[in-house]
Amino acid sequence: MELLAHNFSSDFARSAHLARGAGAGADGDSEALVAFRDPQQMSLLVRATAFVFADPRSRQLHELIERIAPSEATVLITGETGTGKELIARHVHGLSGRAEQTFVAINCGAFSETLVESELFGYEKGAFTGAQQGKPGWFETASGGTLFLDEIGDLPLAMQVKLLRVLQEREVVRLGARRAIPIDVRLIAATNVDLAEAVRAGRFREDLYYRLQVIGLPLRPLRERPGDIMPLTRHFMAIYAQRLHLGEVELDLDAQEALLGYPWPGNIRELENVIHRALLVCRSGVVRAEDLSLSGWHRAPAPASAPVPVPDAWAGGADIAYAAHGAAGQDDLLAAERFARAWQALLDSGEAVEFEAMQQELVRAAWERNERNQVRTAKHLNLSRNILRTFLKKAGAID
Repeated sequence: MELLAHNFSSDFARSAHLARGAGAGADGDSEALVAFRDPQQMSLLVRATAFVFADPRSRQLHELIERIAPSEATVLITGETGTGKELIARHVHGLSGRAEQTFVAINCGAFSETLVESELFGYEKGAFTGAQQGKPGWFETASGGTLFLDEIGDLPLAMQVKLLRVLQEREVVRLGARRAIPIDVRLIAATNVDLAEAVRAGRFREDLYYRLQVIGLPLRPLRERPGDIMPLTRHFMAIYAQRLHLGEVELDLDAQEALLGYPWPGNIRELENVIHRALLVCRSGVVRAEDLSLSGWHRAPAPASAPVPVPDAWAGGADIAYAAHGAAGQDDLLAAERFARAWQALLDSGEAVEFEAMQQELVRAAWERNERNQVRTAKHLNLSRNILRTFLKKAGAID
């Protein structure tokens, strides 16, 4: 499979390029890879700077993208942090009828609850203190093109209602205005949170969820598409070898086995960082397994964190401490039963229950259990990273 330059608009070509992967097969076929031309100049929203369609599952994804991109349907991209969601959004835009128009990428988690409405929908002069002139929002800015809303799961519920209305009515009302402004925007949203679970938990509106997921594009983590690892590795090696003026650099067999055997919790972004470091420390133009610094992941099991302290009066307090740390490898039903027994013991104890304190203890316990890794902790608790950071700050775990 091959992606050709004429499949993409000049706008997309200015911000990304297509590179043929090395190691073409006997039939001349090679991996198709989408990558930003100069990742250092790109927004910090971009957690992965390249995406390759070499693994059979990735090829299936690309075939689906080719079918749905020409439509005007809303797209919801789901996947772990670092899997390349913005690159896929740009790819959809580049293959659409809006390819020559603007592509605007916004991180919903980057704005406070008080600013998000004015950023998305704009405001009029005098709408609030300091608003000395009107300003269009991102929906107006992207009119005619594509608006990419990353971390859509972080939107406050009140904003979810307003976003749903915009999608239904195809018009926005600036903050402080009375007149609606028609818009012509294709919306692509992305999240690393399970929105279906967020709907069940009451954190995300069900009607907005179904409105967004007209077309769903689930991105598999890198560990589930091993056929993409080596093409991405070759790409990053070429990029950093040129940047570091190293000439030709090779991977030995042990390094290749290490890369293919590693679970990549940080996905493509982690792979890029590992290759960057390896090229900095390698000798004689050969990257060896020890240069990758991956072996510690396999040798050192995660240390058991200390149990969460609980009052002696709680019957079954040990169950609560165990449940707060999760039950890795145990059956989900058994874990749910342990949680139920633990919470019932707490309620039966007659102790005062401070809900916020319980939340903070759970977050801290999960954070310690995941070796203070925010990405893995957020995944463990099914939260976005921004929401997790809010809890950790409240708990005094981070600044």
